[in-house]
Amino acid sequence: QVQLQESGPGLVQPSQTLSLTCTVSGGSITTSNTYWSWIRQPPGKGLEWVGTIAPSGFTYYKTSLESRSSFSRDTAKNQVTLHLNSVTPEDTAVYYCAGGASQSLYSTYRGDYAYWGQGTQVTVSS
Repeated sequence: QVQLQESGPGLVQPSQTLSLTCTVSGGSITTSNTYWSWIRQPPGKGLEWVGTIAPSGFTYYKTSLESRSSFSRDTAKNQVTLHLNSVTPEDTAVYYCAGGASQSLYSTYRGDYAYWGQGTQVTVSS
């Protein structure tokens, strides 16, 4: 059974870099046809797709976040990490890690994902 666990700093100061790690257990992050995504939910708002890393390593980002976003993978630790630079209070949200087939790309619908983490709260504040 594949399980996802998100981890992050909790509180980040504006202009700093936020790094969020998704640790996958019960399966490999390099499994073919599994796309790993980050989705966030700001307070009082709906789910927002942030970005996806494909099995090939190709990455996709929300257009408005692309200049500040990047992914990294650690296959030894079975982890996928999202880096978000120059954060502002508007980046405050619960961040979710999710995994699914290619059809999940860009999706904010939980049903499109085979795997979904518990989420981790990130607050950007000085």
